[in-house]
Amino acid sequence: MNRSAMWRVTRLAVAGAVGAMLLSACGGGGGSSGTPVVGSGETGGGTVGGGGTGNGGNTGAVLQPSAAYAQQCAPGNPEASQRSGSLATEKNWIRAYFDEAYLWREDVPSIDASAPRYSGSDVETALDNYFDDLRSPATTASGKRKDQFSFMMSTREWNALSQGGVELGYGIEWRMKSATPPRGLRVAFVEPGSAADRAGVRRGDTLVSADGAAADVNDAAGVKTLNGALFPDTAGASHRFVLTANSGVSRDLTLVAANVTKTPVPTRQVLTAADGGKVGYLVFNDHILPAEAQLIAAMQDFRGQGVSDLIVDLRYNGGGYLFIASELAYMIAGSAATSGKTFEHLRYNSRRSAETNSEGSKTPFYDQSCLMTADGRCSSRQPLPALNLRRVFVLAQSGTCSASEALINSLRGVDVEVVLVGGTTCGKPYGFTAKDNCGYSYFPIEFVGVNNKGFGDYADGFVPAGSGATGVKGCAVADDFEHALGDANEAMLAAALQYRANGSCPAASASGTGLARATATRAGGEDAVALQFKKLAARSNRILGGRP
Repeated sequence: MNRSAMWRVTRLAVAGAVGAMLLSACGGGGGSSGTPVVGSGETGGGTVGGGGTGNGGNTGAVLQPSAAYAQQCAPGNPEASQRSGSLATEKNWIRAYFDEAYLWREDVPSIDASAPRYSGSDVETALDNYFDDLRSPATTASGKRKDQFSFMMSTREWNALSQGGVELGYGIEWRMKSATPPRGLRVAFVEPGSAADRAGVRRGDTLVSADGAAADVNDAAGVKTLNGALFPDTAGASHRFVLTANSGVSRDLTLVAANVTKTPVPTRQVLTAADGGKVGYLVFNDHILPAEAQLIAAMQDFRGQGVSDLIVDLRYNGGGYLFIASELAYMIAGSAATSGKTFEHLRYNSRRSAETNSEGSKTPFYDQSCLMTADGRCSSRQPLPALNLRRVFVLAQSGTCSASEALINSLRGVDVEVVLVGGTTCGKPYGFTAKDNCGYSYFPIEFVGVNNKGFGDYADGFVPAGSGATGVKGCAVADDFEHALGDANEAMLAAALQYRANGSCPAASASGTGLARATATRAGGEDAVALQFKKLAARSNRILGGRP
């Protein structure tokens, strides 16, 4: 399968085609709350792919609960361990699961499950297309699609990423300045010890070309070449890059794609401010299982060194396990602020009101470690270290998403002051649990999370120095690729330190140098090629990880 569909990584696409897809997301809903039926896909029939319009005159059989279709896998499914079922049955399972679990089940559009787009010998592509097209077409107040986040991927790959932090690539996080040429594709972060790190790739390096295709190429063939190089889908594949460093020196190098083990907390340090105060600084990139021990070690260090302020750098953190965000919130705020309070209350769809109203829907501020094992058990329950802060600085950009936003929202819910420095966050108060079927893990949005005060309406993101309910005290500052993360002169860190010192923000920086919220545009005409820049869906999430 085309991994751009399965993983939703950043891809270059013809602007007209992507723009048309995005513009199709409009209005509030395409169905009702009736029972979906298996039918031919005729208009108004309430088919298996439909919005739940009831029998509606269709003669098809009523769709059964998802359990009736579970693990009956298509012969061409490359991820399944047994293949005694059919593609139609796998699609029935998806549609039934949407009706059971999807937060916006009433909004699911009517589609013909037997259409060519959802059929054929490429089972993965058919399932992914079908899953995608069942998502709600509704939009937020700003006009962006409400459900940008539901996704599916192979269970094998999901387990590797979520449990072990393993991801195929070179260890590079790419960012861009503009969706259309000149794009300004740059290296934002390099994973320590990765192939890119060993080859000398550094934050701020600008892409000149990849496999001979210029970074600002504007034709479909060149775009395909760039995609294949920037986002490899085969381990062992080698790709040639020309990069220009901040110093102006260009280098020609070859990188080999491999499984990269991520370090979710790659940087922690204590800075001494001008007034002598000690400020903890923490780069936190992923809410994956290995993060827990690394966060605890960082907080123990900060407490031991007597830090009085904390700066948490979440600019590239798309989220992950909610319990890890809860533990971090506790370690920042301490017991006095969080005791008896709710970190996040989950609200489900209309069929799941009992779950919404249950105590199990409330995630507490966890005050003990878990150190969850791969089989979902806590291996160590020890009191968590706490800094007992009444204020925290958070560095953010539009890559700051989901569980990272839950951290911001939950702290505000217990009156810990959050000073937000950087850009507007991604806007994902939603989350899901992984549901496996036939070798794939499915993540349709299942719940919206609200804080201890009942607030969770930030689908357009938290805005630094903005107004209204999502406006957060702080400074709007572009990402600064000229300096390393943790350098006191790096623009976002420097702004946080300045705000701490005197409550003021630096002069506005040049716009557009940070991570753009990249919607494909038609700039340059219908034939212009745009970069649709999205965070990897598997790393832009709020996973209800079942901490025991």
